[in-house]
Amino acid sequence: MRLEQTMRWYGLEDPVSLPNIIQAGACGVVTALHHVPNGAVWTVDEIEKRKAIIVKAGLTWSVVESVNIHEDIKRRSGKYLDFIEGYKQTLRNLASCGIKTVCYNFMPVVDWTRTDLNYERPNGARALRFDKVEFAAFDLFLLKRKDAEADYSPDEIEEAGNKFQSMTEVGKGKGQLTQNIVAGLPGATTEGSKSLEAFKSILATYDDIDRQSLKDNLILFLKEIIPVAEEEGIKMTIHPDDPPFPLLGLPRVVSTADDINDILGSVESASNGLCFCTGSFGARKDNDLSAMVARFASSINFIHLRAVKIEDDGSFFEDNHLEGSVDMYGVMSALLEEQQKRESPIPMRPDHGHKMLDDLTKTTNPGYSGIGRLKGLAELRGLELGILRSMDNLP
Repeated sequence: MRLEQTMRWYGLEDPVSLPNIIQAGACGVVTALHHVPNGAVWTVDEIEKRKAIIVKAGLTWSVVESVNIHEDIKRRSGKYLDFIEGYKQTLRNLASCGIKTVCYNFMPVVDWTRTDLNYERPNGARALRFDKVEFAAFDLFLLKRKDAEADYSPDEIEEAGNKFQSMTEVGKGKGQLTQNIVAGLPGATTEGSKSLEAFKSILATYDDIDRQSLKDNLILFLKEIIPVAEEEGIKMTIHPDDPPFPLLGLPRVVSTADDINDILGSVESASNGLCFCTGSFGARKDNDLSAMVARFASSINFIHLRAVKIEDDGSFFEDNHLEGSVDMYGVMSALLEEQQKRESPIPMRPDHGHKMLDDLTKTTNPGYSGIGRLKGLAELRGLELGILRSMDNLP
């Protein structure tokens, strides 16, 4: 049995249309009600409206990505109990509409983070990139976060200072770097204003929350929602941190195999599952992705496949789907071994893609242009078919 091939769609405003997704070879859509504020309940009416558009196009709404989690829940502060109850109701409403796989993340303040959204590759295509020196320059000299120096070595501070001094005020300089990090990306979770001062104020609300506190808050959330997910037949899938290491003084709790083991063990349930993202986990050299798939295979309910190339200092960029630092053959082999044990296909989507060909002249969501993801899906489908044929020929 093959994986369920899907693509992410940001709704009617997405430059990549549903017919485009069909032409790319996908049969399912991964989407969310991005117009609904974080913490608000998704009504049955709004869910059905979105579903009807997808079904009319000839596709299936395979996965919700994401039902975002309000910051009060992550901090266990303010109206967090009310927001948890609202989240439960959203799950019930989704289930009543027949949508049973939900992806979410528990990253504080910022969602996936990159310093460059148009990193030019030798062939002229554009990729997403996270540059550690540029990020340190933003943190230390643009944001001027309190006590940020403690998070960097003297050499890193010197490098960041030199980088900052070489940046222009406009163009691809300081303004663009700030925009890339603070202004948010598709699927971002931050509520409120995105000015630097407002951003610092939001970060400050996590001053007393360390890694263990954040993990405890996640486990509290899971103990509340997983019973509802069980009742409704929903599979929850937590997305790993992206990138999988602390940023801006904020802790990360979904970055390693040990983290996943703690999360899955905190509430043992078929509804408490994992979104296995090769790009997020793959940005750490100490994560053995094939071994992680084998270890957590039965809990993987959703798959993001993309490759990153890790540089010597820990910076990384999004590479072609079958290249870079990710052993995509090993990962796909392990995933397909698990798939053959199941009665229904695991949804998979090509995650992020290079901006290339005609898309270079179009306005697209960062990482979600049409042609680059079509190329990625085609490569992944070919790899999948080759492995499956090899598995069939095994004695």
